[in-house]
Amino acid sequence: MAVAFTFPGQGSQAVGMGKDLADAFPEARRIFEEVDDALGEKLSKLIWEGPEEALTLTANAQPALMAVSLAALRALEARGFSLKDKVSYVAGHSLGEYSALAASGFVSVADAARLLRIRGNAMQAAVPAGQGAMAAIIGLEQADVEAACAEAAQGAVCQVANDNGGGQLVISGAKAAVERAAKLCTEKGAKRALMLQVSAPFHSALMAPAAEIMREALAGVKKTAPVVPVVSNVTVTPTSDPDEIARRLVQQITGRVRWRETVEWFGANGVATLYEVGAGKVLSGLARRINRDIVTGAIGTAAEVETALAVL
Repeated sequence: MAVAFTFPGQGSQAVGMGKDLADAFPEARRIFEEVDDALGEKLSKLIWEGPEEALTLTANAQPALMAVSLAALRALEARGFSLKDKVSYVAGHSLGEYSALAASGFVSVADAARLLRIRGNAMQAAVPAGQGAMAAIIGLEQADVEAACAEAAQGAVCQVANDNGGGQLVISGAKAAVERAAKLCTEKGAKRALMLQVSAPFHSALMAPAAEIMREALAGVKKTAPVVPVVSNVTVTPTSDPDEIARRLVQQITGRVRWRETVEWFGANGVATLYEVGAGKVLSGLARRINRDIVTGAIGTAAEVETALAVL
């Protein structure tokens, strides 16, 4: 039965992540050094020492999470693991798709770090502070959430941004419209409708300026067919075509992260085990709620590397 690797998105960051990988594996430490060199700053110091509020900034969190994911993969490879030989598919949640692509050789680690810094800054700058918002809707059917968004929009942007599975949807758009939609979702029976502490309305049409910036940025980097097919956030289909991957990454900026469908796709296509590679265990928890038949594991610490190697 097949194995897939998944890579976490924003929200999984924590001060100190990846430090024990860097201490235990010189190959993992070199990833952090490579990212530092690519960005021209000691992002590794921020990752390991904080402060948390600086690490949480989108422009820092995105390349930081990618660095930890790639450090974990390099630690595996240092012990003889081969992604190409052992893993059938890779996928990542939002920015994690860049981690998946760097892991599979689509772009270099340095280019992935630079792209994610550009992406973070572009997404932050796309909408003036305070004009956009996001909200998590728990325990309401997708059709009801979409209906609430349509009713609340009133000419503004309000849409489903993330379908995370396990009864969790995230909506995004203009602040007032999202607030109206959250209230409507509560009235329709949602267990919770929680406004999120985010800096911009990610994965909404308001991110169109950032999408154009990423189109140009992706055009300027060397792209290679990945050694493992990448299941896209926006299409939930695998591809190894570099030009198509780049198009999907541009679409992802304004499009929905279809994570529930991604995990369901894995289950329907022979994947028996999902490993979350990098910081935290958010995706592992979501996967267990979406498909209890899939075995999950995490590879984000030196100890977890050793545990995974014993069975991979």
